[in-house]
Amino acid sequence: MLKSNLRVLMAEHRIDDITELMEKSGLSRNSINKLYRETHLETIKLETLFKLCDTFQCKLSELIEYVPEE
Repeated sequence: MLKSNLRVLMAEHRIDDITELMEKSGLSRNSINKLYRETHLETIKLETLFKLCDTFQCKLSELIEYVPEE
């Protein structure tokens, strides 16, 4: 199972909403919403993840993580 830490990173960088993140990253609302709402994470493009990592200056493992199912 994949887990998104987007909300945590947004809070740490004082980004208040998705619109502000769209402006900073150049990504569409739909791309960000998948991570924000943690839906269909397996369909997110690597390019999207890389842009967010660049925006937050973080590693991919800080943005999204794999949690094994029990």
